[in-house]
Amino acid sequence: MPVTPASVSAVVAETLARSASDVFGVMGNGNAYFLDALLACGMRFTAMRHEAGGVAAADAYYRASGQLAVATATYGAGLTNCATALAEAVMAGIPLVLVVGAAPTHGPRPWDIDQTAFATSVGARTFVVGIDDAAAVTSQAVTHALHARTAVVLAIPYDLAHAPARGGEVSFASEPAAPVEPDGSALDSAAALLAGAERPLLLAGRGAWLAGAGEAMGALAAEVGALTTTTALAQGLFPDSRYDLGVAGGFGQEKAMALAGTADVVLAVGAALNQFTTRFGGLFAPGARVVQVDIRDAASHPAVTDFVRGDALLAAKGITDRVRGLPRRERVWRDSVPELFTGAIRQRDPGTVTAEDGRLDPRTLAASLGQLLPQDRVVVSDGGHFIGWANTYWPVAAPDRMIMVGTAFQTIGLGLPSAVGAARARPDSTIVLTTGDGGALMALADLESVVRAVRRGVIVLWNDAAYGAEVHMYGRWGLDPAPMLIPETDFAALARAVGARSAVVRGIDDLGALREWLDAGEEGVFLVDARVSRAVVAPYQEEIVAAASRR
Repeated sequence: MPVTPASVSAVVAETLARSASDVFGVMGNGNAYFLDALLACGMRFTAMRHEAGGVAAADAYYRASGQLAVATATYGAGLTNCATALAEAVMAGIPLVLVVGAAPTHGPRPWDIDQTAFATSVGARTFVVGIDDAAAVTSQAVTHALHARTAVVLAIPYDLAHAPARGGEVSFASEPAAPVEPDGSALDSAAALLAGAERPLLLAGRGAWLAGAGEAMGALAAEVGALTTTTALAQGLFPDSRYDLGVAGGFGQEKAMALAGTADVVLAVGAALNQFTTRFGGLFAPGARVVQVDIRDAASHPAVTDFVRGDALLAAKGITDRVRGLPRRERVWRDSVPELFTGAIRQRDPGTVTAEDGRLDPRTLAASLGQLLPQDRVVVSDGGHFIGWANTYWPVAAPDRMIMVGTAFQTIGLGLPSAVGAARARPDSTIVLTTGDGGALMALADLESVVRAVRRGVIVLWNDAAYGAEVHMYGRWGLDPAPMLIPETDFAALARAVGARSAVVRGIDDLGALREWLDAGEEGVFLVDARVSRAVVAPYQEEIVAAASRR
């Protein structure tokens, strides 16, 4: 009896299954056959309620697991709904494959758009499969996503979705590209600078984590007697926290950043040195030598004096080896700061419980939750003014436990679906989502997805009845505040409507219900509807306002 050839969709699914296990998205006409095929080949599909949520969930899944992200949507409106989350994935360097339907091969229908041009506009390359090359093109898409660390669109023309595929099976390697070998003379120079430094500082970013350079960076810090600091996305990278100043820049503690600002040599590894990390250029001391190690082609900040192109792990090991053969100053800097040993230099303002407007001080709530939330946690952050609280009051054990989807594209509204992806990647940890009222309303459809897919999670919803970042900038500049305000929403009731536990929190005592739930070890999702003050401004937001005022 003749064997029926596999369909184009089946070949795409089977090829993807070699590199991925999870797919997130929304079903429609354009991806119906693909979804049927991926379930048949053993992949797990998590249904979301909005296409942007599918991409955001896949993005967060990669950040929490390191495994290839895969999302899916139908053609046309399904793809266009993905725009913001797809742009975020491209800008954040997330290896992600978005499988979509496409116009039939014989030409577009009246409702089709130029999907390739659309994807190109947000920086995503499109790969279109055919009857003869479905496996090969899918392999190319996966390889490009992994090697270039970017998001791609993999399109299946509508008339080919169920058509029998032709062509042989393609064997391919889906491993990331070989690490970039740093130049030896550049490593010599960096080692000499660190060996001669009085006050060396090591700053690690997400690139150092992706390269697996945590232990090597720790060894280098010990070798040269350096203090350490990280970007928000690399929290927990250094193995020895005794000499760590915490998060660099606007999310940093003021005394810690003042100390960092006295460093005479800074080695920044795998960090883009963006405006937030560098405090809009004010983090480094005038005259400091700033050495940047990165796989990009050139330095990313004007403060950089020396650039080393190369893999973070190879560079850290190479510099350490060279330093060991050089004469060095006595390592006294980090042993001369008593506040490091007491931990005082990393302590945060505990707040005033009640702010001047009578609402809960978000600092007090953040500090209280930092003590209450389980240590085995993955913190997922939406975008918004409130990111200044979770990043600073809730430390995490490793960089893959602080998931910030939206910061690369400066967007809000991706938090709820991101919690789903993080939960699929780390099902045994407590997922802690921090989001604002504006972003939560924008992504409300996927509140149901969180309740359905997260085994154990806490949603902390900073409900200040406003778009906080806009209030703190444009409100104080005298613009009419009406468009910046949001009628206070009962998110606790909305959460209960889709099956979550919840509590309205107006004071610290109101956290009792959450404490009891956590102590009982119950599964499910608990939403904290925190009625916080918008009169308390996060320090990083003050830096943004000050920088904007200087323009």
